[in-house]
Amino acid sequence: MEVFFASTLLVAIAEIGDKTMLLAILLATRFKRPVPVIAGIFTATIANHAIAAWAGSTLASIFMSDAFRFAVATGFILMAAWTLIPDKVDDDIKVASQRGAFAATTMAFFLVEMGDKTQVATIALGAQYQAIWAVAAGTTLGMMITNVPAVYLGEQLVAKISLRTVHMIAAGMFLVLGLWQYWELSKPA
Repeated sequence: MEVFFASTLLVAIAEIGDKTMLLAILLATRFKRPVPVIAGIFTATIANHAIAAWAGSTLASIFMSDAFRFAVATGFILMAAWTLIPDKVDDDIKVASQRGAFAATTMAFFLVEMGDKTQVATIALGAQYQAIWAVAAGTTLGMMITNVPAVYLGEQLVAKISLRTVHMIAAGMFLVLGLWQYWELSKPA
């Protein structure tokens, strides 16, 4: 359960102000149908994050060495820095309204999440914990905790939350995870 809760908390905070949260607001505004948009977000996220957690776990099992663990720790610290850079929805993200809210949301979310901070974090969590389903379920729940209110409240939510503060908290969490990994590596075997 610790892996599930840690994954949920980390991604829920990291997702605030992320480009996929902004995409959720854009899709909710465009389609004005929250249930299919939320279903699309869930479908895309569980697929994307299951693949990411599996990739991280697989990499960790192949490269079971201190050098790989050092790379994962360094990755968490780099994620801390990356989290401090604000996201915006890319101008080239175009959603075809004729595809319908669910299909358009599923495709857009899956593609936009590729290489995104939360996907990279999911890979790192998969590598650290090697618990694919707990990580994928936790990170998906974290995405839903952030994106469901974004769908319903949209721009009102973004206006009331200090994204800078949230980014600082998320960066601090990534930094702590990285430093904890370094500390674990420094302990005698």
